[in-house]
Amino acid sequence: MEYVSTRGGPGAVDFEGALFSGYAPDGGLFMPSAVPQLDAPALRRWSAFSYPRLVKELCSLFVAAELVPRNVLDDLIDRAFSRFRHKDVVHLSRLKDGLNVLELWHGATYAFKDLSLSCTGQFLQYFLEKKQKHITILVGTSGDTGSSAIESVRGQKNMDIFVLLPHGLCSQIQELQMTTVIEENVHVFAAHGNSDEIDEPIKELFADADFARKHNLMSLNSVNWSRIMVQIAHHFYAYFQCAPSLDTTPLPVVEIVVPTGGGGNITAGCIAQKMGLPIRLVAVVNSNDIIHRAVQHGDFSLSGDVKATLASAMDIQEPYNMERILWLLSDGDSSLIKTLMEQFNVSKSLKLPEDLHRKLAQTLGSCAASDKDIVRVMRRCWEENCYLLCPHSAVAAHYHYAQLGCGSRSTPRCCLAPASAAKFRDAVLRAGLVPDVPPEISVLTTLETRSTPLKRGEDWAKTLRERIEDVARRRKT
Repeated sequence: MEYVSTRGGPGAVDFEGALFSGYAPDGGLFMPSAVPQLDAPALRRWSAFSYPRLVKELCSLFVAAELVPRNVLDDLIDRAFSRFRHKDVVHLSRLKDGLNVLELWHGATYAFKDLSLSCTGQFLQYFLEKKQKHITILVGTSGDTGSSAIESVRGQKNMDIFVLLPHGLCSQIQELQMTTVIEENVHVFAAHGNSDEIDEPIKELFADADFARKHNLMSLNSVNWSRIMVQIAHHFYAYFQCAPSLDTTPLPVVEIVVPTGGGGNITAGCIAQKMGLPIRLVAVVNSNDIIHRAVQHGDFSLSGDVKATLASAMDIQEPYNMERILWLLSDGDSSLIKTLMEQFNVSKSLKLPEDLHRKLAQTLGSCAASDKDIVRVMRRCWEENCYLLCPHSAVAAHYHYAQLGCGSRSTPRCCLAPASAAKFRDAVLRAGLVPDVPPEISVLTTLETRSTPLKRGEDWAKTLRERIEDVARRRKT
């Protein structure tokens, strides 16, 4: 399996090359040069697999055995999931009125990103130990990615991680999950800006080829292919859990509703669909609705500043993984994608070509939810099921309840739940509900914190560059 840039830059890379990269050298994102296909008999066989087994089977299709032998791959994935609280790693809750909630948040930080990042951390460690190499990880986070990335590499001697978080714009618990980690290889920056603004200094450092090469820069945001690869399993597991029967021909369709920010999870769904999984995908967003407007009207353009919402991890106006989706839908037309993304990067405004918009609308449904919608759904789900949804999961449940109002009950539906409500006390209280906070979360408020402020008007890229240089010097002494 080879990986190519969505913008057509020269030279394909193997899985190791894609893993240790952020953006491709030409600014694009790595994608597999060919998407493996699964027929109905294979899907019927896979339907009996556990979630960890699905991750192993899927990863084996995208990671050459010459790079990572299958027995080693299986062991790395077992190690990755060893800290998860639920025996099945993920869990489906079947609630009233056909509301199926796939809980992806039983890992260390109570967020779905623990699933892919725990595996990615194991893959990194495997290659680094073989090559006696050190890497510098740069992560911008809107809430959950930072803490999951930190947990996946904390204490490792051959990795330093630098995390930028939007101070005051993620929940208190999300921020504490990052700032309370006191490890020599963990460096947290609290930026006075939104999630799109903190991506800019990271892009600047990656664009400096000499600096990136000198410090072995890489990203653990969902620009990293490894995260997308693991997340494909969410869709297969959701399908197998919710499909009524696989004895029919053709196989039944399941609708999967995906809370969407940077677009990694919905990209994984598009790849699963391309592999032959009979799913209908719905991207659900909050008031930062660029993906919704792109699906409905072909309008991939910024609409003012990022809006702070209760579903804070989805407060993103520039969903970089949309580039991967458009590349898939254009049948890998890298010349077209390069032209479109360069136009967007300059003007922050893009009208999708008619044919590409038509394919996007055929591939994805979409829906947007306001904070009022989120609060109303959290309250309804509790009243009907005694079940607490996090605000991001409530965005997905909002779509489900709206479809019930339209009389749509024929197709089974699964809502992906990216985080536990325990991380969002303020949103739970705003819904008039009582937070249920486990001890390992509540104790965070008593711990020492450590972070470096990045104030407006300062050169964040310069500060970040100097800190990376300083850490590298101290490591060598």
